[in-house]
Amino acid sequence: MKKFTKVISIVLALTMVLACLSGCGKDSSSGSSGAIKIGGIGPLTGAAAIYGQAVKNGAEIALEEINALGDLQFELKFEDDENDAEKSVNAYNNLKDWGMQVSLGTVTTQPCIAVSAETNADRIFALTPSASSTDVLGGQADADGNVTIPRKDNMFQMCFTDPNQGVASAQYIKEQGLGSKIAVIYNNSDAYSTGIYQKFQTEAKKLGLDIVCVKTFTDDNANDFTSQLNEIKAAEADLVFLPIYYTPASLILSQANKMQYAPKFFGVDGMDGILTLEGFDTALAEEVMLLTPFTADAEDEKTQSFVKKYKEKFGEIPNQFAADGYDCVYAIYEACKKANVTADMSASDICDALIAVFTSSDFTVDGLTGENMTWSETGEVSKAPKGMIIKNGVYVGM
Repeated sequence: MKKFTKVISIVLALTMVLACLSGCGKDSSSGSSGAIKIGGIGPLTGAAAIYGQAVKNGAEIALEEINALGDLQFELKFEDDENDAEKSVNAYNNLKDWGMQVSLGTVTTQPCIAVSAETNADRIFALTPSASSTDVLGGQADADGNVTIPRKDNMFQMCFTDPNQGVASAQYIKEQGLGSKIAVIYNNSDAYSTGIYQKFQTEAKKLGLDIVCVKTFTDDNANDFTSQLNEIKAAEADLVFLPIYYTPASLILSQANKMQYAPKFFGVDGMDGILTLEGFDTALAEEVMLLTPFTADAEDEKTQSFVKKYKEKFGEIPNQFAADGYDCVYAIYEACKKANVTADMSASDICDALIAVFTSSDFTVDGLTGENMTWSETGEVSKAPKGMIIKNGVYVGM
């Protein structure tokens, strides 16, 4: 009996020593011994779930490819925020408790504006796949030259900023001669939509585009666009610019069809996802145009490999947001290699290292959404947009 008691005492003592050793010197912001922890936030449920799920899926494919290489290892944890800013901050806090070292934060604009303030205060590097407002980055001057939101130096974007989308859309419409009388419908309660419209309007005026009608809506009345469409039709607009998300866009297309009003419709990256919207007749989106950095029908090897893997894994064709998520993980990977980042580093040390790499003149990334992508000191990505048109229920590069 004494011998048995002695054995038990030794086992307990060893257990306590091992527990102490495993807990000593472990920073709460550091990752596991083998993997850098990446936290993602976006809508996995609700009206904007197409965006969040696509980003998550694309990021998972990139993660699998990178981990198979056998050098740097990553771990991904993705939280649902339902496209709600308060829930997004809660999701961020959950990820911080988990030990997140780098953030894919977040997918949609309003939540990302809220979360970006948190990541900046906590010194966690963040690369958002698709939150395109300049308020995400901060540091932008208004018309009077005043900077109302200080630059958040830890924040970078994989997507085009709203101003860039607005300017590029106006230029593309002008260069391609897509319309002689332009109308606009935008959401004036949404930072994403408003930001694109404002730059579009300024650039269109500069280029001499004839904007004959501008109509707005808010999140609270985004279900009936009959009044806006009647006024646009009366103004004889032959192209309607829609700097909005795909849900209200689908209603506009449906209601225009009922009115037998068939102008050209031109959207932005928020339109991507309309073909997989449940209950939507994709025939109504025939010939709809939009600017995007990614087209699934591109013939390069990288795109075709990604599309094949995505279809096998998730049973559908990837959209731009999936490609953005994929490119984000690879950009983080390339930057981590260049900065010699390791999993035992603190989040703040990783943040400083990645900021230095992303803002350096010799850091470029070739991805699905752009070749030789670079980032400015203000966090904006530089890459070329591509025109895309919907034909026979699929996206086709123009």
